[in-house]
Amino acid sequence: QVQLVESGGGLVQAGGSLRLSCAASGRSFSSYAMGWFRQAPGKEREFVATVHWTGSSTVYADSVKGRFTISRDNAKNTVFLQMNSLKPEDTSVYYCAAVRGFPINRSIAYDYWGQGTQVTVSS
Repeated sequence: QVQLVESGGGLVQAGGSLRLSCAASGRSFSSYAMGWFRQAPGKEREFVATVHWTGSSTVYADSVKGRFTISRDNAKNTVFLQMNSLKPEDTSVYYCAAVRGFPINRSIAYDYWGQGTQVTVSS
């Protein structure tokens, strides 16, 4: 069992930056690949980024590539999402999630989810 708690969301102007954190509790955090997803009102949840349990391999959605960076600190049971050059279309609730095994961009594969943190980007 893994519990996930996101933090770091907020209101930011377009072009600004935010850093999201996801603190995990429970066993074997380092054996899980971690992902970030987001969901805007009236839209389906979409993949943002994922990182291998070693931190050595990452995958990004095309819409955030070059602007967002996912990383993890297994010693602190935390995964991060650094978001730069934010755009109004990045406005969403952001969720972190954990999956055993290899990172994947499909939300249905993930075993555990946090409650989400709101990110709002004003134009």
